Amino acid sequence: MPLADFSLHSHTALITFANPPVNGLSHAVRAGLAAALARAAADPAVRAVVLAGAGGRFSAGADIREFNTPKATEQPTLRELIVQVEASAKPVVAAIAGTCLGGGLELALAAHYRVASADATLGLPEVKLGLIPGAGGTQRLPRLVGADRAISMITSGTPVPAAELAGTALLDQLVVGDPVPAALDLASSHQVRDTPPRRTCDMLLAEPDLSARCEAARARLASQSPHLPAPRRALEAIAASAGPFEAGLALERQAFLALLDSPESKALRYAFFAERTAGRIAGEQGAAAGRRIERAAVIGAGTMGAGIAVCFLNAGIPVWLIETDAAALERGVARIAGIFDAQVQKGRLDAGERERRRALLTPTLSLADAASADIAIEAVFESLEVKREVFLGLDRILRPGAILASNTSTLDLNLMASFTGRSQDVVGTHFFSPANVMRLLEVVRGAATAPEVLATALELGRRLGKVAVVSGVCDGFIGNRMLDPYFRQAWYLVEEGATPEQVDRAIERFGMAMGPFRVGDLVGNDVSWAIRQRRRAERPGYRCSTLPDRLCELGRFGQKAGGGWYDYPEGPRRPVPSPVVADLISRQREEVGIASRPVTDAEIVERLVYALVNEGARILEEGIAARASDIDVVYLTGYGFPAFRGGPMFHADRQGLAAVRGRLREFAQVLHGDPEFWRPAGLLDRLADSGGTFTGDA
Repeated sequence: MPLADFSLHSHTALITFANPPVNGLSHAVRAGLAAALARAAADPAVRAVVLAGAGGRFSAGADIREFNTPKATEQPTLRELIVQVEASAKPVVAAIAGTCLGGGLELALAAHYRVASADATLGLPEVKLGLIPGAGGTQRLPRLVGADRAISMITSGTPVPAAELAGTALLDQLVVGDPVPAALDLASSHQVRDTPPRRTCDMLLAEPDLSARCEAARARLASQSPHLPAPRRALEAIAASAGPFEAGLALERQAFLALLDSPESKALRYAFFAERTAGRIAGEQGAAAGRRIERAAVIGAGTMGAGIAVCFLNAGIPVWLIETDAAALERGVARIAGIFDAQVQKGRLDAGERERRRALLTPTLSLADAASADIAIEAVFESLEVKREVFLGLDRILRPGAILASNTSTLDLNLMASFTGRSQDVVGTHFFSPANVMRLLEVVRGAATAPEVLATALELGRRLGKVAVVSGVCDGFIGNRMLDPYFRQAWYLVEEGATPEQVDRAIERFGMAMGPFRVGDLVGNDVSWAIRQRRRAERPGYRCSTLPDRLCELGRFGQKAGGGWYDYPEGPRRPVPSPVVADLISRQREEVGIASRPVTDAEIVERLVYALVNEGARILEEGIAARASDIDVVYLTGYGFPAFRGGPMFHADRQGLAAVRGRLREFAQVLHGDPEFWRPAGLLDRLADSGGTFTGDA
């Protein structure tokens, strides 16, 4: 099919545009549409026009393949195409199916009539890239759906089902199935042909209190997303929609161009592309075809195992859930049922679908029941000996070609693979808790992992709705290896004079979802305690504060124990400073001989973030991660790093690597703890010397 196909149906021109996979509005598509519209305008046999996207979808907006290229702004621009549609003397009907987002929706808003399939989704998600709609969306949408709905859709960027827009001026008809036949009928009706085109730009927005409603929304956004300018600029543009259309359009354009150059938008756009690059394997290995996954087994019915099982069930893949203890298995099944019940209660799942998914689950106490599984994922206790027993058992019963996967977060995958007679079939699949919610999946490639096994794990990740990132084998892989120096600095900062609450507050103001001490209490301080004990045994030179060990010796494991770095008198969501911990910190300082000093929030942020960056540089240098952007994706999707800063490696690039290295050297000279900790990674040193960056030209 050509990019814009023209066909005549009685006296209606059907213009269907195609640009797989999402009908992005590339320059070629825009040019094709402009030419087709001009043809329709010049043809006396054409009385009306229907615009439709091919492949069961309208358009997801701009073609991301043209981002940051001259094609993105080459004539006809999207704004020029939209003017051509709206100014057409012959009525234009948009037939909206599938996705209609961003520039795609802005194009549809300029049509004179709109017919949508009930299951279509419409939205203006530009704020998620740090932008606002730039082709009239902030002016046309309020005129068609009202101010409140427009404010919600534009400032959140969240698409809505077409059914929710029924009854607004945005949709003239809502149909089940393909909207093109209904759009052709509407275009040939007297209602359309016998009346002048109804132009959105000529509509008046009769909402006298719009300014006040925008101010109320601004107050909400100030607390919800204080670091993001785009939602606030969107409100300014929406407020202008109550006035002359051209003035509002000019204000929107000015704000769009200013945001395009903002650091937040650059970071968000970088993160957008980084996520789409993650999981790509270069060279011949990247061309390997994966194996079929039709049945899965999950060994271990604890929190992680149950969450992983839900991921498979949500994807329609039957699962054997295996435990050695009947009570533990029963708890796991109940945990899975609770997850689905909660989704039903929140309206995210209907009861019939819940039962269909639960029917795919087979709980069992026998490992042998999973003999026909295509993949088996162990999610048992983080002990090499426990995992060894599981792998030996799986190796005995699984068919040739089945994949053995480990959910380990820190242990040596190569050693686990050596327990089997099929090292080539072993891969790491490190899910993050809660596994059914968190988007990140670290796919760990062992020394012997076959290319088709790696390809299978990556494709499985996408099938489960995860962002899959490849990691090599090392202690902690990408995410948890970097987390170790991050936490070690947090503990040293407290020894030197900060408080846990100050450290958490400073890094959360920077944008992290949670500070290190709140995270420790949430996950369980005993988890990191066990890891530190192992690392001290394995690495004679490993240096770390003993403060968190002493906290655990008091039984303060976190929320599950009623107290950790904080007390929780009002429940887990309300941490309060603990006098017990304050006393512990005071005694720790005395014993290690440190005089408390004032610690600034700026120092806290630099030490925590640059600890991540320096370890990330080592990971890149060792080839554990293929790209700096993969490291950023891990921290954006799995560790709560603020997206508007692009990830730790991108953030370091923006600070200047020479400046980052300078601070590392200063820290090594003046701070207690481990001077070697702050030695700049070789890659960081070389890039700082050459003026280079981790992320290239991003």
